[in-house]
Amino acid sequence: MDYEALEMIEMMYSMVAEAKPVFMQNGKCAVERDDMLSMLEELRDNLPREMEEARRLWEAKDEFIASAKREAEQIRMEAEQKARQLVEEEEIVKQAKVRAEEVVQNAQNKQNELFQVVNVRVDQTVAESETALAKALDEVRALRYQLRGVVAPTPAAAPAQAASKANLAPKGYEVMSADDFDDEEDE
Repeated sequence: MDYEALEMIEMMYSMVAEAKPVFMQNGKCAVERDDMLSMLEELRDNLPREMEEARRLWEAKDEFIASAKREAEQIRMEAEQKARQLVEEEEIVKQAKVRAEEVVQNAQNKQNELFQVVNVRVDQTVAESETALAKALDEVRALRYQLRGVVAPTPAAAPAQAASKANLAPKGYEVMSADDFDDEEDE
């Protein structure tokens, strides 16, 4: 008879509970001796094995819980590390965006300054061209008057000459005359 320990205890309990009382002896009963001894013997044989199995399961449970706690702690630490990394990456991205905006703004400012310098330079070149053309026109008129034999009137001061003298360049930039510019390119 190979019963598990709890089944054996249950069977022994039933045997005692159902046993006939002994005459004139309160609380005592008669049970089948051989059956009870057989069950006790089997219980004695099985109980250490089952207790060892229970102890092993109990230790395995403890080890499983400890392992689960270690794994949970490892997962928590990895999650915290990942969160820190994401925060750092987000901060780097924010800083990069700020820096990119600064670079773009500086480039736009530089572009605006250069545009102003170019506009001033073009205006001065046009003014100088206008002055040169006015001078050439005056010479052509003088030549025509000379060919006709009439004295040419004196030319009025060209308004373009006054504009070319004014320095309209932004601070830090020097505006050169066309002659100065041509001389610089030749060097």
